Amino acid sequence: QVQFVESGGGLVQPGGSLRLSCVASGSSISSYAMGWYRQAPGKSRELVAGIIIDGSTKYVDSVKGRFTISRDYAKNTVYLQMNSLKPEDTAVYYCNPLDLRLAGGWGQGTQVTVSS
Repeated sequence: QVQFVESGGGLVQPGGSLRLSCVASGSSISSYAMGWYRQAPGKSRELVAGIIIDGSTKYVDSVKGRFTISRDYAKNTVYLQMNSLKPEDTAVYYCNPLDLRLAGGWGQGTQVTVSS
């Protein structure tokens, strides 16, 4: 079963940037439409960005123009480039297929903290 390991989070000041990585094992990411999700303290998990098999992308309104999702088939990795970060972007970030029925649960995620 496919599994994903997220990394790249950290503490960053408002306006800063981070790039998150999601490495897949057990299957090729080319088989999935993939998404980045996040869960902030006290809030429900939400889909932040998605990339479809044909390469088209979609974003939640709050990150449009600031976040970019991409993938590298050779590295079996999905990325999330996050620019102009805001305190409200603070959350644990996860990756999983957009169709969660294909997911093998949730990984540990990677913590992003935006604070001065």
